[in-house]
Amino acid sequence: IDLIAGGKSKKTKRTEPKSDDVYLKLLVKANRYLVRRTESKFNAVILKRLFMSKVNKAPLSLSRLVRYMDGKDGKIAVIVGTVTDDVRIEDVPALTVTALRFTESARARIHKAGGECLTFDQLALPCPTWSENTVLLRGPKNTREAVKHFGPAPGVPHSHTKPYVRQTGKKIEIARGRRRSRGFKV
Repeated sequence: IDLIAGGKSKKTKRTEPKSDDVYLKLLVKANRYLVRRTESKFNAVILKRLFMSKVNKAPLSLSRLVRYMDGKDGKIAVIVGTVTDDVRIEDVPALTVTALRFTESARARIHKAGGECLTFDQLALPCPTWSENTVLLRGPKNTREAVKHFGPAPGVPHSHTKPYVRQTGKKIEIARGRRRSRGFKV
């Protein structure tokens, strides 16, 4: 806990990334300078997201990226996280995307479609405030497997929480509360 004179600090937030990645630290350094000198809200949001943990920097699939950028021609998609490939989408339009990292196949597909994959320092050169013609996106945070197990206990009425089971099958966790013949059915 953060104890200061007067008790624990209730307003704690990250002021730097926990990661020891030197490239991320250089990016933070450059971004700090931009936030200080430009007073841009966009840069401040990017800086805050660079501090976030891995769970809060969720990956964004190519199919979602295409869906979000529909009708936003000429704009640059900005993602503080990873852009991943999606085999379910067949044709990818020409997109200009800025992200922390791209999977190999996602990068190849964006380039093949005539698009462009940028890094944050490359984006800062033409437009330092970044707010001109950019769309700030983020991946879905609650699609992790772990999130499916959060909530009221499995088996409680109206609970849709996924139970932790060693396997799924005919005889596993299907007794009381799961069928009418065994007390009640949820």
